[in-house]
Amino acid sequence: MAVPKGKQSKQRTNTRFANFKATAPTLVECPHCHELKQPHKVCKKCGYYDGKEVVSVEEKK
Repeated sequence: MAVPKGKQSKQRTNTRFANFKATAPTLVECPHCHELKQPHKVCKKCGYYDGKEVVSVEEKK
């Protein structure tokens, strides 16, 4: 089994994880209500996915 010859410093170990960049989620326009939504997900406003009503959404009054 391979064994490292020397101990890696904390700085060298932590630099592996230092190159992460958080990105904003991708949003697309819902073809039914034209609201922004995540791709491949049911629209939270109208409940449509792929041109079909999947979830019935009740309006709050």
